[in-house]
Amino acid sequence: MVVQSTGKRKSAIARATIKEGSGNVYINNRSLEVYEPELAKLKIQEPLRLAGEITEELEIEVNVSGGGYMGQADASRTAIAKALLEWTDDEELYKKFKEYDESLVKSDMRRKETKKPGGRGARKKRQKSYR
Repeated sequence: MVVQSTGKRKSAIARATIKEGSGNVYINNRSLEVYEPELAKLKIQEPLRLAGEITEELEIEVNVSGGGYMGQADASRTAIAKALLEWTDDEELYKKFKEYDESLVKSDMRRKETKKPGGRGARKKRQKSYR
């Protein structure tokens, strides 16, 4: 059985694939143990720690692109958490993820605000001078 899921954060998009294996996690074909920076690595490990022993017999591969390294880390953790939920089909795990951080089970829906007339962007307007 193979499970695929996606996670998004700003402009970063991650695609996670879970299958039976030896408990290794790969981000863009690099092992999570050697992933840098440390803060992003810890962020990606959050759903793995919350899931516990389930992840020890799973092989997780994540392909992530776009955005910065922290956006990619957030997208990766969302993709991993969604895939684990689909793999286990466990309501308790869902509640645990949602209680810890809702962004584990829900992708980032924020998008760029549209440009409005009378200015150069969404909020910026031309200045008025009465002199």
